[in-house]
Amino acid sequence: MPSDSQQPVTAKVVVGWREWVALPQADVDWVKAKIDTGARSSSIHAFDLEAHDVDGQEWVRFSIHPWQRSDEDHVELSLPVLDRREVRSSNGLTEQRYAVAMDVRLAGRTITTVMTLSNRDEMGFRMLIGREALERGFLVDSAVSYAGGKPKRAVRRKNWGK
Repeated sequence: MPSDSQQPVTAKVVVGWREWVALPQADVDWVKAKIDTGARSSSIHAFDLEAHDVDGQEWVRFSIHPWQRSDEDHVELSLPVLDRREVRSSNGLTEQRYAVAMDVRLAGRTITTVMTLSNRDEMGFRMLIGREALERGFLVDSAVSYAGGKPKRAVRRKNWGK
């Protein structure tokens, strides 16, 4: 077994406290996400949740709004339920949420992570990236925004609801 000094070094990708991410399964190229080291799991704004059975396994059908200040361009997804988690939100309340596996492209790296589904309509960010995802090779620089790049101005304006 190689010593620690002989272990291959995996380069950490630096991300800022907020980033633009993609959701390949949803064919969504741009979603603004808050990088939240205080949250264990990642979360996305989801609505119209409907559980259904596929060959004996529980699935959940839901919709997302990729833009922060707009209800335009909703996307519907259906994914297998990994589990239901009790999650304490920032206001201290505990709620049970569906947890699904989602692909997320953050700063050029695509990972599959557990995403809880929650109504984040009134929150500043419709998506949070938590520690479980960040442990997979990311380093957060809290003084930086959009280290992984950002979309063209027209896309950013759409996110502003314009």
